[in-house]
Amino acid sequence: MRVLIVVYAEKTHYLHMVSMGWALAAAGHEVRVASQPALTAEITASGLTAVPLGEDHRLFETARAIAEENPQAFSQGPSFGGLAKPETTWERELALYQGLVPYYLRVANNTAFVDELVDYARFWRPELVLWEQMSHSGAVAARASGAAHARLLWGPDFLGRSREIFRELLAEQPAERRADPLGEWVAEMLGRHGLEFEEEAVTGQFTIDPSPPSARLPLDLHTVPVRYAPYHGAATVPEWLREPPDRPRVCVTMGLSRRQYTGHDGFPLTDLDAFGDLEAEIVTTLVPAPGEEFAAVPANTRIVDFVPMHVLLPSCDAVVHYGGSGTWMTAMLHGVPQLLVPQSGDTLLKAEHLERQGIGLAVPDAEATGPALREAVGRLLHEGSFREAAARQRAEILSVPSPGELVPTLEKLTAEYRAAG
Repeated sequence: MRVLIVVYAEKTHYLHMVSMGWALAAAGHEVRVASQPALTAEITASGLTAVPLGEDHRLFETARAIAEENPQAFSQGPSFGGLAKPETTWERELALYQGLVPYYLRVANNTAFVDELVDYARFWRPELVLWEQMSHSGAVAARASGAAHARLLWGPDFLGRSREIFRELLAEQPAERRADPLGEWVAEMLGRHGLEFEEEAVTGQFTIDPSPPSARLPLDLHTVPVRYAPYHGAATVPEWLREPPDRPRVCVTMGLSRRQYTGHDGFPLTDLDAFGDLEAEIVTTLVPAPGEEFAAVPANTRIVDFVPMHVLLPSCDAVVHYGGSGTWMTAMLHGVPQLLVPQSGDTLLKAEHLERQGIGLAVPDAEATGPALREAVGRLLHEGSFREAAARQRAEILSVPSPGELVPTLEKLTAEYRAAG
């Protein structure tokens, strides 16, 4: 069958989709990846076929301008609550969409990209469209071409839960107070191509979720689990990683996403002083913030430009990070205890999961002082319960079907949803 993967030009989101693309291609299906031109090199480097369409989005430029005006902007933002459904209000949930839709989703899924994507889908006629959870343009293209379609997640389904809560609250509002910024935007895209709005264009006909079973949110959606299979881009094993470390190793990384928006990681190099007295090797991928270009770091610290997490983390005894999905899931896959410094959004879900399962600790961003970080890392290194719980989590992850094992299920669901449509 023909499978079209759709993702706006966000590298870190695309990386989570590659293993599913590989699995489908290895099973004999024809796979193409549609995105904006800026992602073309990343797609082709992953071994998949790129279809560059439309115009590049301007999310990064907009976000950098915001960060210059307000350096704390990326430490703020709405919370999506914990693992249990949060208590919230209509006003708060509406405000979330009033910010998310015009300033993020519309910018990411710009008109030129959406329209060229629909034209291409009508030309190529895919049977299945897999779309990244913020790339609703993929659902529009699927509807326009008669394909089955599914959201492909890169972490806990916080957007699915947010939508479920929003719709429950929407139904309680009097007519004059009802508004649905997300539904109205998706309906606008569909209407431009002669299509009627259906809720499945927001949540997919089904959802492919790579989160561990214990971290999956209970939602009234057709969810298909898949084992997380890491891909972090072109990878080379450095010489220093070709032998076991001579002492415990701790990775300190803030991922790739934030530096695209601000140019740095938001974790000052001087904060590494907190780990200077640890009997451990600190490996960090931090990019210096402005004014920190020549900052000194402790003698036990190794600064590296980039090391793929699936190469580095198996050698580590702990990892410190903000909660990016690639690091969070790769650490769980390899049974590595984690310290999260959550700020907002789904990082709060991830932090709660780690603590609830006993596989890590969380220090909220506002409380992330040197002593607090030092104490937490010391606990991860010296209390065996974290490593034992992380091993149990790894076993749970390995019990889920791999991307290759999921392919027959996707073939079956594609036939069923296309027939029903």
